[in-house]
Amino acid sequence: MTSSSVTDTQAAPEDAAAQPTGSLPGGPSLPLLDAGERRETPGLGKAEAEGYAEWFAVLADPTRVRLLHTVSTSPAGAMRIGDLAAALGVSQSTCSHHVELLKKVGFVVVDKVGTASMVSVNAACCTGLPHAADVIMGTLSSPPCCPEDLPADVTIRLVTDADMSAVLAIYDEGLATRNATFETALPTAQQLRDRWLPDLAWVAELNGEVVGWTAVTPVSARDCYAGVGESSVYVAAAARGRGVGKALLYTQVTGADGAGLWTLQTSIFPENRASIALHHSAGYRTLAVRTRIAQLDGVWRDTVLLERRSEIN
Repeated sequence: MTSSSVTDTQAAPEDAAAQPTGSLPGGPSLPLLDAGERRETPGLGKAEAEGYAEWFAVLADPTRVRLLHTVSTSPAGAMRIGDLAAALGVSQSTCSHHVELLKKVGFVVVDKVGTASMVSVNAACCTGLPHAADVIMGTLSSPPCCPEDLPADVTIRLVTDADMSAVLAIYDEGLATRNATFETALPTAQQLRDRWLPDLAWVAELNGEVVGWTAVTPVSARDCYAGVGESSVYVAAAARGRGVGKALLYTQVTGADGAGLWTLQTSIFPENRASIALHHSAGYRTLAVRTRIAQLDGVWRDTVLLERRSEIN
């Protein structure tokens, strides 16, 4: 994970976060489903169905599926048309044709760098396409409670004041990636702790060292939202790939359930695909891609809104 979670309650006003929509360029708006809700036929409008059909029609060609996969798994994040053609074993003109079709519906972006055309995946499609499939099927049924394959060597415990220097160091790593939060300045330990709900902040230890943390922040001071929290999860760069994020999220969601919270939500930059997948494993589901929701370093950024609805509260 580039940074375990991207969540920022200050990125948009409360009401803006409550009514998001998202879409791929050229595609339909992505409607929202309440937890446990099933679409009743006929619930999918003609315009939506036509837009989704166009997306899936473009992917009906195996070369385009391979092309999209090749670009999305490229270590550099982008590929030249010539290199992409060579990787697929097709001519450059054939590759360009397929790229244009994928670009038309918004699956890829093509940028000119000198004389080369660089192809990269449109980050919104990483969430928009799976969400479209969920809408078509009518539900995101039976989301998992939480990750099951938890690491035996990771210990999770409530955060203490003595942990805050390590917590801030890990948070600072996330800030530096520019894919973790809209914040750009490191808060003080007290400022950070003041945001968190009591007894809903934990750290992860690996070999006696704090390597990650998670906390839940209230989304509103209004009584009606007392059971809704905003999730943050961060893992130290040196500890990624060890299951630390899974262990933290397991503790977070079960702890929130025990505290009586009925909904957890988080916003993640679409580029942070590992964090989105991690949250899905803990029962979070994608609600929408919020396009151009806020600026970071003067650049408009999208976020993916995810939510976990408790089954016991």
